[in-house]
Amino acid sequence: MARDELRAFCLEFDAVAEEFPFGPETSVFKVVGKVFALTALDEEPLTVSLKCDPYEAVRLREAHPGIVPGWHLNKRHWNTVTVAGLPARTVRELIEDSYDLVVAGLPKAERLRLDRP
Repeated sequence: MARDELRAFCLEFDAVAEEFPFGPETSVFKVVGKVFALTALDEEPLTVSLKCDPYEAVRLREAHPGIVPGWHLNKRHWNTVTVAGLPARTVRELIEDSYDLVVAGLPKAERLRLDRP
């Protein structure tokens, strides 16, 4: 998955905003103000940090050397994924899982507005 594809995919979800609270080099993707993905699109190799269920996070780390505990994040709930180390489909699934996990923590009215009860 290329940088522009990663960015475009993150922005496809409902109510997503791209912000730069850590400077222009780090894209932070939020849904209703809550972070679900962080990436430095100009870095090599391209990585993206994603929220993950704690048990699934451990399983993914054991199965894929390109998935490690979240860099500068809560290591129990976040993974940092080296994009080149995984098929694009897997990266898209991990991003969508992160988005869904964050949406699941939103108030019910927000979840219904996003069509994700």
